Amino acid sequence: MNWVTHDGRVTTYRQAQSAGTGPTALYVHGSGATHRVWGHQYAPSGPTHPAVALDLSGHGESDDIDTGAGTATLDAYADDVVAVGQETDADVLVGNSLGGAVAQWVALERDWSLEAIVLLGTGPELPVFDGLQEWLANDWDRAVEFLHDRDRLFHDTDHEALSRSHEEMEDVGQAVTRRDFMTCHEFDVRDRLGEIDVPVLAICGEHDKLTPRAYHETLAREVPDGEVSFVPDAAHLAMVEQAGVFNDILAEFIEDAV
Repeated sequence: MNWVTHDGRVTTYRQAQSAGTGPTALYVHGSGATHRVWGHQYAPSGPTHPAVALDLSGHGESDDIDTGAGTATLDAYADDVVAVGQETDADVLVGNSLGGAVAQWVALERDWSLEAIVLLGTGPELPVFDGLQEWLANDWDRAVEFLHDRDRLFHDTDHEALSRSHEEMEDVGQAVTRRDFMTCHEFDVRDRLGEIDVPVLAICGEHDKLTPRAYHETLAREVPDGEVSFVPDAAHLAMVEQAGVFNDILAEFIEDAV
């Protein structure tokens, strides 16, 4: 793992580089996850290299922050992304779920030039229903199980990666995961999508009940240079569940956009 020091804390990231010399993609994970969720993307067979995947503050080996859910946490996560992005000369930002919210926030609130953005399993708002909010606060085991039920994180509940996802969320822990989800709940940039001035691809797993297709269609419609694509036989973590299809979609978009 590599690291960068910024704003009084250390943010860790993994950087993978093959013989390719394409645009550098920076991958941003979602709630309760770490950089490892992008293993199929920073692998040698990934869609572009160099490839970088970070751990947001409080995840993996990155230092935590003392912020409440909402804009303060979103700002801190955006600072993590910009620090790693500038350190690694990233060209393309790829965010999943919470990571997609962070990517949008970077585009809107930070003075950092990007060539393109990919938003997977995310939207311009990310409301969390009352039951999940309650479980995240008071019934952690139920929250984790709910998220790993069919057509939430995974379409196929027998997928080989499901147990790893479950373990990773447990490792990140209840407090940070709840902060992540409640930050998503307060996120809303629906009236600002017209300010995003780089090409944006919204990708949705066709069975995703956490962030349905309407969210992605809104991104594609309201961002001036936006488009949408769908991954069959996948839910929220399409980059894991259908890695080959996702990587092909991402590679084609990057080739056209950068």
